[in-house]
Amino acid sequence: MGKKQMAFILGFLFLDGLLLCIATEVHYYDFVLKDANFTKMCSTKSMLTVNGSFPGPTIQARKGDTMFVNVINQGTYGVTIHWHGVKQPRNPWYDGPENITQCPIAAGSNFTYKVILSTEEGTLWWHAHSDWTRATVHGAIVILPARGKYYPFPKPYKEQTIILASWFKGDVMAIISNSIASGANPSIEDGYTINGEPGDFYGCSNETTYRLSVEYDKTYLLRIVNAGMNEDQFFGIANHSLTVVAQDAAYIKPINTSYIMITPGQTMDVLFTANQNPSNYYMAFSPFHDSVVTFANSTATAIVQYEGNYSIPSSPFFPPLPAYNDMDAAQNFTKRIKSLANKKYPVNVPKNITTRIFIAVSLNSLLCPNSSCDTESGDRTAASLNNVSFDTPQIDILEAYYGSLNNVFDRDFPSQPPFFFNFTGNVSNVSEYTAQGTKTRMIKYGEAVEIVYQGTNLGSASSHPMHIHGFSFYLVGTGTGNFDNVTHPLTYNLVDPPKVNTFNLIKNGWATIRFVANNPGVWFMHCHFDRHATWGMDTVLIVKNGSTAKTSMLPRPVYMPPCS
Repeated sequence: MGKKQMAFILGFLFLDGLLLCIATEVHYYDFVLKDANFTKMCSTKSMLTVNGSFPGPTIQARKGDTMFVNVINQGTYGVTIHWHGVKQPRNPWYDGPENITQCPIAAGSNFTYKVILSTEEGTLWWHAHSDWTRATVHGAIVILPARGKYYPFPKPYKEQTIILASWFKGDVMAIISNSIASGANPSIEDGYTINGEPGDFYGCSNETTYRLSVEYDKTYLLRIVNAGMNEDQFFGIANHSLTVVAQDAAYIKPINTSYIMITPGQTMDVLFTANQNPSNYYMAFSPFHDSVVTFANSTATAIVQYEGNYSIPSSPFFPPLPAYNDMDAAQNFTKRIKSLANKKYPVNVPKNITTRIFIAVSLNSLLCPNSSCDTESGDRTAASLNNVSFDTPQIDILEAYYGSLNNVFDRDFPSQPPFFFNFTGNVSNVSEYTAQGTKTRMIKYGEAVEIVYQGTNLGSASSHPMHIHGFSFYLVGTGTGNFDNVTHPLTYNLVDPPKVNTFNLIKNGWATIRFVANNPGVWFMHCHFDRHATWGMDTVLIVKNGSTAKTSMLPRPVYMPPCS
């Protein structure tokens, strides 16, 4: 992780009209991007890593701290790093998505990120945000309570980061490059890993299965990150009850459950007590998949291993996870998540909405000249928001916006689809073709924003884990079928909705979020299935500066990676 240094700063924070004096720390980390060889599932490959490890290092701070991370690129191509779920107040310069807020850190160069923590508390994560490099370049961010503060639940005996990830035997950059060149779907994962290891159900893997050693009757906090590329996941521990206490670095009302459903991009803090007969128990995850496209239907495992003397079973106990297509199990879990919503952790859902956006989320096709793409139709697989398939520019949008550069992006992302239809019904008379554009949505500072996301039955319909940079937002409503703007708002939870940065838009369903646009800057919004993001299921929200220096973007850093 590099030598970590800290400095203390005495600062002042205005919160709900109260002036609070806080002591914060500054942390320094070094990330060295370099290739390293790994052998898994009976094959060896070289892949890009941070500091030679997979997953990458966990970085830790306290609520309100600042981190400086020096990224030294010793790899062979440009890369950026994103601090997923960190709001970066007024600081889009260091948010990280390639050609959105910066150009890539070129091979042989370095760039230091300033990561400003604010209200986040719990588990987040960092990952590469260039093409598909995040498959191997990712790690956890642990944000402890501010000094002198404590968890809103009994202190666990120990904590452990659990990172769920995808594993490709091939070179992920070659996989996505070939897909883009041919217009066809990219190759699927060969399997999955827990803390870098596939587990007992994959070939050549049982000697390296990750093991978590536990003491009887002790309670453990698992900081779970779904760093996977293209699949939601069910997760559980055999014979042990889980208590979910936080999601996306925000506390929730505790949920007791035998399993969780977690989408790519999401994080969850989960307690479990080692209160079973001392033995070995599988920790496992397997996909929740609601589409007709091919996927890796396999299970990654780790072993919860009790300390002490006992007869080791020939095979550990296995958790009864839901079937891969059990939509009810997925929705029943997700619907239980509600904010803690108490005096220490209040909820402030915007009530008087001033900006409304309705977004149709679709899988589509793009025409290829003379049907030349390597697909059954001869056309390219695509995706869109409001029938705009995002076309990433060669100059980053933040630089163009700040420097008033022309012909880089448009400011007319539509507030609704070009036409309305029976989104989740029979769409045989609706064209699946879309068009590319680099369109952004301009929002005034301080606006109370409501976005309704509407899934559609176009293409190979599926769920979509939607993520917005720069904000945590309230997920006030979800449902199946077409959104009804008269009846469905009556069902909104405006009392204790979950506050998240990533949510699951269910297949052929709708979801509504609300937030106050109080973070000026350029912020990416996209599906966290990487194949969908690559196909264009993205856009950019630009929150304009307010009327004062404190409500405006921080000045441009002296150095930003140049665009090549």
